[in-house]
Amino acid sequence: MVNFCYVYDCCLKFRLQLLRYLLVEIKNGIFTSDKLFRLTPSVSVWNSCYRSCNSSWAATKAILDQELKSIKNAGTWKEERIITSRQDALISVEGKTEKVLNFCANNYLGLSSHPAVVEAGKKALDKYGAGLSSVRFICGTQDLHKELERKVAKFHGREEAILYASCFDANAGLFEVLLTPEDAVISDELNHASIIDGIRLCKAQKIRYQHRNMKELEEKLEESQGARLRLIATDGVFSMDGNVTPLRNICDLAEKYKAMVFVDECHATGFFGRTGRGTEEYFNLTGRVDIINSTLGKALGGAAGGYTTGKKEVIELLRQRSRPYLFSNTLPPPVVACASKGDDHPICPVMLGDARLASVFAEEMLERGIYVIGFSFPVVPKGKARIRVQISAAHSEQDIDKTVDAFLDVGKKLKVI
Repeated sequence: MVNFCYVYDCCLKFRLQLLRYLLVEIKNGIFTSDKLFRLTPSVSVWNSCYRSCNSSWAATKAILDQELKSIKNAGTWKEERIITSRQDALISVEGKTEKVLNFCANNYLGLSSHPAVVEAGKKALDKYGAGLSSVRFICGTQDLHKELERKVAKFHGREEAILYASCFDANAGLFEVLLTPEDAVISDELNHASIIDGIRLCKAQKIRYQHRNMKELEEKLEESQGARLRLIATDGVFSMDGNVTPLRNICDLAEKYKAMVFVDECHATGFFGRTGRGTEEYFNLTGRVDIINSTLGKALGGAAGGYTTGKKEVIELLRQRSRPYLFSNTLPPPVVACASKGDDHPICPVMLGDARLASVFAEEMLERGIYVIGFSFPVVPKGKARIRVQISAAHSEQDIDKTVDAFLDVGKKLKVI
């Protein structure tokens, strides 16, 4: 006797085979309502279903095993270390008896575990609950969501803002809504993966220019003048290299060729620029960028969340059509409260080139009490593996000195220096 609920947990092909059997029984008048949860397929039907499923998985498993093996052989396999403490400058790591210095978090302002931020989250949990079990437009908008959107818009000097579950979602939900096949998007080749994926979802002409190469950007703008709308897309600060986009030049070219400018400020918001308003403020260009996307999950408390801010019409269109916004649960109230409370560039890549060397280097650093991670393809281009060092406001000068000494020690041991 077969429990139909159990069938639900079997592989898809197995379930389809059994469903075909069920439909045959219904057609022949064998199946009745009292048999809904207790079906009796013949042994031959059962065995046939099982063999079909087993054979399909065996072929799939062989393909997946080969792919996983190739990742390991390339030295780009990513192990996840287990942290057993809160995020901070000093953290506890599974397998280590002493705390280690953390130099690879996006916790730029040290707010992830700040008592005031944590307390704000606790109060919101008590007042608003853990979550809303809904998307925004159904029953997922609370007053604190609107308050944070107003704060974000005011912070950037924009008309409106819209919250997302992450900045990845904000990037995924922007280009498809804004651009049509008549338009063109011109993107820096080293833009973040979320920008690249967001652009892939739209039907506009997709053009890339060499990293920070303004001569090539102008050539691409000249070539695409037949497009209805053109959008230049760039990171403000590039997360793997730590360099800054030449935003003044980009804005000047956009003005010359009547294009719009989009900037992802995830690695700038809260701490880059005179008052932490990012690349636009750093270059004294306030108001010249058309659309800004950024995150609540780095400098501004470190929990989660992202946003788009810009002209009212852009934000209203996103509320109506942006799929990650329309089909994702709203941000949990404690996360919103933490981000709302949380209202020299810290990324420094140590270039090594070889992926396996970067992984070994990171492990040697951990042995010396320094938590950093080796970055390799596909996070960075092939042949450009590195250790990304990120400094937080929570680090002391002694912490930085200890880390520099450790880099020198490991560099000599591995014959990099």
